[in-house]
Amino acid sequence: MISICKLSYDQIKKLTKEMVILIDTREKENSHITNYFDKKGIKYKKQALEFGDYSFMLPQVDGLTGNELYFHKEIIIERKNSLEELSGNLGKNRDRFEKEFLKARNSGSSIHLMVENPQGYNDIMKHNYNTDFKPVAYMASLKSFEQRYDLKVQFIDKQYSGYNIYSTFYYYVRNKLH
Repeated sequence: MISICKLSYDQIKKLTKEMVILIDTREKENSHITNYFDKKGIKYKKQALEFGDYSFMLPQVDGLTGNELYFHKEIIIERKNSLEELSGNLGKNRDRFEKEFLKARNSGSSIHLMVENPQGYNDIMKHNYNTDFKPVAYMASLKSFEQRYDLKVQFIDKQYSGYNIYSTFYYYVRNKLH
């Protein structure tokens, strides 16, 4: 964790250019995200994360950090590739899902749930997903999770997932350092 004096704009820029996105080793089917990172020159590496699918670290940068700085207990992104996957996590796999968020919350982590469906709430309310989870129950579970875990839910188009992950971490660390 960084508990250093505030940095200049140029120092922050230098540090953020070195940021490395951490991708949990259990994360699958994310080539659209890693392709975006490759295209934009964003560094990433697979690493087992205690909770969440994505976080980040800053490597040691001479004159700015004495060692590597990991943020995997401060901010995470949990990605769901569809409303069906999220439905399963809020339904039959709820215990495991809840334990993961409980660990994250208890560590003081900022928790972001990124769902790759730009119509999100609209599709839930219209039951535009392929499970038996009723819209009212779906919304009740999702809203309960939002409150219980201070969850920041983001419904986005899959093509913007990589950008969303990077920018979430970029602005988090930039604001933390400024």
